Amino acid sequence: MKTIDPKTLNKQENYKLLSGSIIPRPIAFVTSQNEQGVINAAPYSFFNMISAEPLLVAISVGRIDGEIVKHTAKNALSQKEFVVHIVDVDLIEQMNQTSAPYKEHISEIDKANLTTIPSDKVSVPGIKECKIRLECELFDHIPLGENGEYHNDLLIGKVVQYHIDHTVYQDGNKIDAQALNPLARLSGPSYSTLDQPIHLERPTETE
Repeated sequence: MKTIDPKTLNKQENYKLLSGSIIPRPIAFVTSQNEQGVINAAPYSFFNMISAEPLLVAISVGRIDGEIVKHTAKNALSQKEFVVHIVDVDLIEQMNQTSAPYKEHISEIDKANLTTIPSDKVSVPGIKECKIRLECELFDHIPLGENGEYHNDLLIGKVVQYHIDHTVYQDGNKIDAQALNPLARLSGPSYSTLDQPIHLERPTETE
C-alpha cells in the first residue's frame, strides 16, 4: 500500500488524490442571481446534505488566489439565496457547458439553452429541465482555510421548498433513484451513473 504525507504534495497533486478517492460525488447544479438580475448556473461536486433537521445542504466553492471570484459564491453571499438542482444524465452536456468561465454579465442559462422557471419562496429562478429543484436560503457561510489564508467558502443552504417531477416522485415521500438517473462526478473530466443499485436492510440489534 502506498503511504503519502499530503505535506509533500502540492495543491494540484492533493486535489487529484482526494477528488479521485472520494467517488462518486453528487453534483449540485446551482442557480444564483447577481444584483443586476443576471442568472448564473454552475455545477459543484463538493456537495452533500448535512442535516435533516434543520434541512441543510452544503456546497464548497473554491476561491482564486484567496479572493471570492466565482459567481455562485458572490451571488449567494450577496442575495442570501440560491437554488440547488440534481443533475440527471440527460443534462450532462448542458451542465458541462455552464462550467465555462463566462463573464459576470453573461448568463450560463442562455449559453446552455436551458429554461428558467420561477421559484416559490426565493427570488432566484430554477432550471425547468431539472427533475429536482431545492430552493435554498443561505443558512451559514464558513470560510475554509488556515494560517489566515482562505481558499474555499462553505455555503450552507436551508431548503425551504422542494420541486420534484412526478416521474421520480413515489408515494410516501420517496425518490425513484433509477427514474431520476442522477449524474455523479469522478475525478478529472469523468462522470458516473447509477448502474446496479444494491438494496441492503440495516441490521437490527441481536443478543
